[in-house]
Amino acid sequence: MGEEGGGRSCGTTRALQKLKQQAMEYYQQNDVPRRLEELLNSTFYLQPADVYGHLANCFSKLAKPPTICRVVGKNVLDGLGLPTLQVEIFCTIQNFAKNICSVVISSHFEVHENASPEQVEAEELERKDAVSTAVRWVNEAITEELQGIAPSNQTQVDQVLRIFFENKVQEEKEKRELEKSTEDSVVVPIPSPLPPAPPPPPAKKKGQKQGRNDTVVEKPIIPAEPAEPVLCGSMAIGAVSLAVAKTSAMLDNNPLYLNIALLKHSQEQPKKLTIPLPMVSLISCGKSSPGKLNLMKEVICIPHPGLTAKQGVEMLLEIQRHINKTIETLPSPKAETKKGHNGGKRGQPQITGKMSHLGCLTINYDTTEQPLLLIQGICANLGLELGTNLHLAINCAAQELMDYSKGKYEVMMGTYKNAAEMVDLYVDLINKYPSIIALIDPFRKEDSEQWDSILNALGSRCYIIAGTTSKSISKLLEEGNSSSPKASGLIINHTNQTTMSDLVEITNLIESKKYIAVFGSTEGESSDDSLVDLAVGLGVRFIKLGGLSRGERVTKYNRLFTIEEELVQNGTLGVNEEHTFLNFYEEAEQAAAAAGELPEPLEPVFPTEVEIAKTGASSG
Repeated sequence: MGEEGGGRSCGTTRALQKLKQQAMEYYQQNDVPRRLEELLNSTFYLQPADVYGHLANCFSKLAKPPTICRVVGKNVLDGLGLPTLQVEIFCTIQNFAKNICSVVISSHFEVHENASPEQVEAEELERKDAVSTAVRWVNEAITEELQGIAPSNQTQVDQVLRIFFENKVQEEKEKRELEKSTEDSVVVPIPSPLPPAPPPPPAKKKGQKQGRNDTVVEKPIIPAEPAEPVLCGSMAIGAVSLAVAKTSAMLDNNPLYLNIALLKHSQEQPKKLTIPLPMVSLISCGKSSPGKLNLMKEVICIPHPGLTAKQGVEMLLEIQRHINKTIETLPSPKAETKKGHNGGKRGQPQITGKMSHLGCLTINYDTTEQPLLLIQGICANLGLELGTNLHLAINCAAQELMDYSKGKYEVMMGTYKNAAEMVDLYVDLINKYPSIIALIDPFRKEDSEQWDSILNALGSRCYIIAGTTSKSISKLLEEGNSSSPKASGLIINHTNQTTMSDLVEITNLIESKKYIAVFGSTEGESSDDSLVDLAVGLGVRFIKLGGLSRGERVTKYNRLFTIEEELVQNGTLGVNEEHTFLNFYEEAEQAAAAAGELPEPLEPVFPTEVEIAKTGASSG
């Protein structure tokens, strides 16, 4: 025992000597004694507290860089009071664990205002399961995977998260295959069905000749593609990636947008950063509105590029105030029933001026011209000109309008149009209102021929943008193609398994195709304003944040103003030369050429004097 104890003692002594030797070499290599002597000489006349502060700063520079020690996931509420995921990052800094920052990610779930109780209940369960799974992933496996990694190494963090997610996808696939094989092993004999009776011959109309066909059979519509599967818990990946990026920025005393710009430009700091043009939702007249009009889920205003973001939003706030005054003076419309999504009737009374979850007013209108005339009239009263001081965009949300029993889009209650007729509708709309410079989701993604047609017909006069109809970022990156469906621009969101590296990659892909990148918020937003930093750092053309109401949306506009002020003060605010619509045809021509469909040159269409009709909701 004595020899064994003596051996341990000798071993400990040798270990201590080795540590002392390493410390001495470290001090000599970093010239610590000289630094301390210079520091003490320079702080001779300072107070003790100041000396300690200088010493702390000196040693902090020699300390080991911060590393991630713990990642914490929590179930919190978004702007609509629905569950979503919060992620906190703890780092080891000078041997102490410190909470650096937290982020809240928005969920991918859409908001269905007129959904059936069964659909609402099913989605609530799915959402709770998604958030609870994400919380478990973060608190267990992900925190173990990221321990010891420096938050400044975003690429490594995203690679770890990507591998983790791919393993989860494989596990889910194997689980489903096992369940399927188990079900197949239990074979239940099914009696062979009797052959179906032949259909009765069509009734012959009186006076109709044999073999004559008086009706033209329309081409059947392509059924809706199944929704892309979203792995339960995938929001953990995007949330953790964003949280690490924000942590790195805070530790470097940098704003998040600068760190994202460094990531996009391979750690080379750009000399100038630009502010994306805000796409501000002013009114909603979509499927969930009580009027007959279904086509315009959002009527969006885009301030002139020559204005600052703050000036542009202030102008739109004035327009919104006049919209409020206008609808307050209108008579209350009669209650009216309207077909719901399930084909039944809903006896919901019409409400004028209801605030939607998108942060804009829901107004009941019956024609496509009424909301546009409303804005046009208010602009005229304020001395503003559409097409000069501001431009318009329409979120058509056509995927919500398809009536599959009829195979047509229900653009207004009782008014149905097939896909070809929709192209004519949009062309007429742009002819009457050339200040509309963007159509978002004018068709379902399945109507590829019509996407080609409208890009060919209107690609030189307005942007054709894919939003909800676009494939997910992961799918686009997997295929290496951003033209699905064929469009001149895409709306990208930070949701689910999208990492910071994925955002950089997708924006690079969009730019290489000469497309327009729009960074958008989701329908169920959180109060986290990080997506504004992402949009600025990535250098996108537009940012779509919804309306100028609801705290979760207003806080993002405030962040946009703050970033703009910082860039002005630092002298790093750049002017995006692409932020002009004067050379619209050249831009659209490049986008159409990249998509494989070059539009024919069109003569420029200038606004004509339009009589401002009385705006207001029709009483039916």
